[in-house]
Amino acid sequence: MPADRGPPREASGFRLHHVQLAIPPGGEAAASAFYEGLLGLAPLPKPAHLAARGGLWYSLGPNELHLGVEVGFRPAAKAHPAFLVDDLEGLRRRLDEAGSRTYEDVPMPGYRRFYALDPFGNRLEFLTADPV
Repeated sequence: MPADRGPPREASGFRLHHVQLAIPPGGEAAASAFYEGLLGLAPLPKPAHLAARGGLWYSLGPNELHLGVEVGFRPAAKAHPAFLVDDLEGLRRRLDEAGSRTYEDVPMPGYRRFYALDPFGNRLEFLTADPV
């Protein structure tokens, strides 16, 4: 068991810019249908010198989600981004109605949450603060 380190400290000088998930070659259309069409994320243009690599970028307020093409792709089954959302139940309903697999995991104090898989099997977490 680690020693008590006291209250958490802020990482001075660090902020999250983006999270990247891998998608298989040729997966941009399915990714766009899911991330833009179903989740409603706003696409960002990729710089020309990076656009040739394929993939897609999305805005998440001050942060970004990058989907990068990976030859020999394997879905992220454990590692995952977690998205804070305003309408957790509405999003889950949309995902379920679209045939996406959603599922529960152990509770996390202070939040309601669920997991879903993107079209390629990448694990995604969606959560909202629980006003208990």
